[in-house]
Amino acid sequence: MEQQVELKKVYGDVFFTAARIKGDSIIYSRWFGVQSVETVKEGGYKLLEMIKEKPCSKLLNSNKEVVGSWDMALEWAESVWTPEMKKAGLRYLAQVVPSSIYATLTIESLIHRIDKVLEIRTFKEESDAEEWLLSVE
Repeated sequence: MEQQVELKKVYGDVFFTAARIKGDSIIYSRWFGVQSVETVKEGGYKLLEMIKEKPCSKLLNSNKEVVGSWDMALEWAESVWTPEMKKAGLRYLAQVVPSSIYATLTIESLIHRIDKVLEIRTFKEESDAEEWLLSVE
């Protein structure tokens, strides 16, 4: 695994990590705790920076440890982040859904908004998401 990026909230809590795995063929991001518009954008822009530095068509995005909804950032994710990520080379998005019903509903709403732009699948476990990403392309 390449060097891991870690983003923290003002009080030091880690809310996001990202690293390249499987010979740089997948970017693996993990989100933690309660998210805000600011944290979603900060993590999203970090992913965009990573994919622009070294193009990658696959993102494993784990929301397994997210608490609550982050639907206030959906408009940005749909209108800014998704088109920019696609332009930078992203084609496949594996979303690992959390146990929180609110965060899961937010992810389902995002998928409904962007599923024509990227090929997206949802999973309960990171291992299944990784297996799917390794099977495509």
